[in-house]
Amino acid sequence: MKFKWSDVDGKKSVHKEKKWNFSNTYARLPNRFYTKQNPAPVRNPKLIIFNESLADYLGVPMQPEVYAGNIIPEGAEPLAQAYAGHQFGHFTMLGDGRAVLLGEQVTSSGERFDIQLKGAGKTPYSRGGDGRAALGPMLREYIISEAMYGLGIPTTRSLAVVETGEMVRREKKLPGAILTRAAASHIRVGTFEYAARFGNTKDVCHLADYTIARHFPNIKLGIEANSETSPQSIIESSENKYLALLKEVVKRQAFLIARWQLVGFIHGVMNTDNMAISGETIDYGPCAFMDTYHPATVFSSIDVHGRYSYENQPKMASWNLARFAETLLPLLHDNRSKAIQLGQEAIASFKGLFQDHWLAGMRAKLGLCDEEAGDELLINDLLQLMQQLQADYTNTFRALTLDLALPGFEEWRARWQKRLGEPYMTLMKQHNPAIIPRNYFVEEALKSVEEGDLQKMKKFLHALANPYDYTPEQKEYSQWPDLQSCGYKTFCGT
Repeated sequence: MKFKWSDVDGKKSVHKEKKWNFSNTYARLPNRFYTKQNPAPVRNPKLIIFNESLADYLGVPMQPEVYAGNIIPEGAEPLAQAYAGHQFGHFTMLGDGRAVLLGEQVTSSGERFDIQLKGAGKTPYSRGGDGRAALGPMLREYIISEAMYGLGIPTTRSLAVVETGEMVRREKKLPGAILTRAAASHIRVGTFEYAARFGNTKDVCHLADYTIARHFPNIKLGIEANSETSPQSIIESSENKYLALLKEVVKRQAFLIARWQLVGFIHGVMNTDNMAISGETIDYGPCAFMDTYHPATVFSSIDVHGRYSYENQPKMASWNLARFAETLLPLLHDNRSKAIQLGQEAIASFKGLFQDHWLAGMRAKLGLCDEEAGDELLINDLLQLMQQLQADYTNTFRALTLDLALPGFEEWRARWQKRLGEPYMTLMKQHNPAIIPRNYFVEEALKSVEEGDLQKMKKFLHALANPYDYTPEQKEYSQWPDLQSCGYKTFCGT
């Protein structure tokens, strides 16, 4: 599956001139979907970090005053988006409480990306919050989102972090900051829930048509995404386009969640407002990468019952997709019973799609170039052994890739080696990262920035940019103090 960011190589600019080229199609939706809102100016902005390769691709200039919200670039129509969602299973009204969408930057190749300022001040959806963000959490999102991009996982990306020169009050006073986020869009499952709950069928139809035009033009053409000329790639002309939309979103989420699982990423808060219709990872709050392998791993301090644990992520994605399907029911069929049947069938396909992506990914991680009936048993036995031995998830696959000793894995290794084909090491290096943004090094980088030293974070980001390269620099980040991950927690707002 190809995503827009896949063509960004960071080697050279694809634009002769960097300038804002805004379009504002979201602002042409019915006004119930947003509130016109300028970012709140800040006192003394200071650019902390700027993503030059991403800026080159987008064709945008380095303008700290824009990324601080002090200047509105020409052509922008700032707004705060309205949405709702299920948080830990309970429906609530939400909306962008501290984020302002400047508009949609259109690149020279015609691609369209939202440019959003996170931490840009109060909006009508702030729900009593101050609308601001702290420097540490914004830098943390920058690190994690760029690491996800390096890993080849569909994601929103970070363009800039600006320190505001003002303090924000959390558990203690912290330096404030604004993150500039670039995304295929910020349309969420929660956006559709908002339309269905607080609007009417016409509003849902407006939003669905807009989403199809922006993200799924293949539906209009009657061709299934990711297909060439095979007969099954043609969407039946009689198929409802909104059912086709549901199916395409299911496919993208099955692919995305499988990629999360394959690298040990835990989102932390998979509420419906945190699921992007585009299929990108969005909202890097209490997320982290698993060190010691354990399926029940949770990092979010508020997820006391493990709803969004590592092992539950596929199940929760399916649950969220069911909420999306519910919003589309009036558009799926005039007969509600038939509409429910169609929706249920589409959601039921998630499990098989996810399993296919995950199994193919695990085969690649183990260097298995073809398929055999016993592969799933071999994979599950490895995972069980990793859990029993409290092995590091990433480093176990790294050791297998480099043919390093793994005490306790001897019997399993013998079975695996009998199954291996050639060239297994090349395949494994392409699918097993040598580096992930480990919690210890993320926190170490953030602490250094707080102390006025940005170099440690830049060095870390450089190593994360090409995680499959297996460079000497990356080896440094595969080793860390013992038991550093025990009790590691992240918080909403991080």
